[in-house]
Amino acid sequence: MKRGLVIFGAGDIAQLAHRYFSADSDYEVAGFTVDDAFIQTPEFCGLPVVPFEEVVDRFPVTDFDLFVALSYSKLNAVRKEKYLAAKAKGYRLPSYVSSAATVLNDGAIGENCFIFEDNTIQPFVRIGNNVTLWSGNHIGHHATIGDHTFLASHVVVSGGVAIGEQCFIGVNATLRDHIRIGDRCVLGAGALLLADAEAEGVYIGAATERSKVPSTRLRGI
Repeated sequence: MKRGLVIFGAGDIAQLAHRYFSADSDYEVAGFTVDDAFIQTPEFCGLPVVPFEEVVDRFPVTDFDLFVALSYSKLNAVRKEKYLAAKAKGYRLPSYVSSAATVLNDGAIGENCFIFEDNTIQPFVRIGNNVTLWSGNHIGHHATIGDHTFLASHVVVSGGVAIGEQCFIGVNATLRDHIRIGDRCVLGAGALLLADAEAEGVYIGAATERSKVPSTRLRGI
């Protein structure tokens, strides 16, 4: 019999968590929870939404686990806050690891991680708690990812890289081997890091500029 799961959240990521856990895990999603002030509807995905302040009464920790399904809002601080609040209530916070991910690090993955399909996690990688790896990332051997960090899609983390806590790394970013990324760093889409990044750094890749030639003048298209 599958164990019951409550999902914190009622937005797109919570809907994705419901879909992934329902289709590809040993859990049965029983309901959702958000702070009482943010409840907009009594149901989400056909299941009840209960105030977080009352969640233990409705879904006791003896029978249910909880998964925090939130984004990188406020540099992951909101997801971190709710993760810690759920632990304080006594919940176990399982991770979702897609069966379509290649995971070769002997399960060195923390709590409440959301690891999507097509991630490659090489041997000796260590992933902290409350980490999101969107689809298609490469996490090289002996790399470490700190708690409460969010990687968007198709990020290349080379071998031996150490990423701190509460970082955000955007789509198609590339990190060369054996560098260190400090806590609360933001690496924008397409960023290329070749050296260490101090804490709270912001690194933005160059955007492609519009050509002076309009599309109507292109030949061969």
